[in-house]
Amino acid sequence: MRVILAEDSTLLREGLVRLLLEEGHEVPAAVSDAEALVSAVAADEPDVVVVDVRMPPTHTDEGLRAALEIRRRWPAVKVLVLSQYVEKRYATELMSADVEGVGYLLKDRVAQVGDFLDALERVGAGGAAFDPEVVRQLLARTTQVDPLARLTVREREVLERMAQGLTNASIAAALHVSQSAVEKHVNSLFDKLGLSHTSGYSRRVLAVLHFLES
Repeated sequence: MRVILAEDSTLLREGLVRLLLEEGHEVPAAVSDAEALVSAVAADEPDVVVVDVRMPPTHTDEGLRAALEIRRRWPAVKVLVLSQYVEKRYATELMSADVEGVGYLLKDRVAQVGDFLDALERVGAGGAAFDPEVVRQLLARTTQVDPLARLTVREREVLERMAQGLTNASIAAALHVSQSAVEKHVNSLFDKLGLSHTSGYSRRVLAVLHFLES
């Protein structure tokens, strides 16, 4: 894949460039701020951008706003966001429109090279890759009126792994159950969340994300 990086930490940025090149990917640009990221995408549209949420000059949400702009102007470009912490507002905003070809990882996950590369591949293929800790904290936002509160413990476990971008077969292996059992749980949670008649891959992630603001 062709990957453009945006990370203000020189050490992490150069480390990621080296890792991606060693894995056979192309890195047409590696920049240190959000403005340079948008310019780089405009000049040489990549398959994926990997971008930090907090970047110069204010180190608040420049990277996230750049990611949203890229999704709006170049919808074919996939986006993998990196963050030091679980920033629920940013995660929800990024995921609320179109969850295909989107990922959100904590920076600690980058240290797990296999996990990072797997997430990058899934996002590049048009799937989703959400850090397990991000999903857990988002799922924790339950109230008495939250539709997620209707799910069983097992359905929540299936839902968490769906949000990470896993297939039914992968979920079955992770939970040590049959694939048919996973399919029953998936159908049940779709019913409970009112997504039975929603078509397409995105409903697997929308099962989590559509109700984040409830």
